[in-house]
Amino acid sequence: MSEVVVVAILTVKEGKREEAIAGITPVIEQTHGEPGCISYALHQENSDPDTLVLVERWKSQEDLDAHFTMPYMADLGALAGEVLAEQPRIIFSTGLPDGDPAKGVL
Repeated sequence: MSEVVVVAILTVKEGKREEAIAGITPVIEQTHGEPGCISYALHQENSDPDTLVLVERWKSQEDLDAHFTMPYMADLGALAGEVLAEQPRIIFSTGLPDGDPAKGVL
């Protein structure tokens, strides 16, 4: 099984940044307890604080698929409708460990 890395780029409506972060935080905390979650981290774009980036690393596609069935993911979907200016851009990827194996993948 190959690890899966997910990058979700979230463009938040003006004035909704704090609400977005407050709504995402419990999802992050619960996701950290899921089997197969290696990392699930929220970032902010340096040049635009209304652009949030979730970077996730999962042990397998099966673990990621199970994550999507969690009840708090439905809550996150409802929150997105309230605070996001547009549909999130979600990228699913598999690492290509070039160079130093310790540094070539997330």
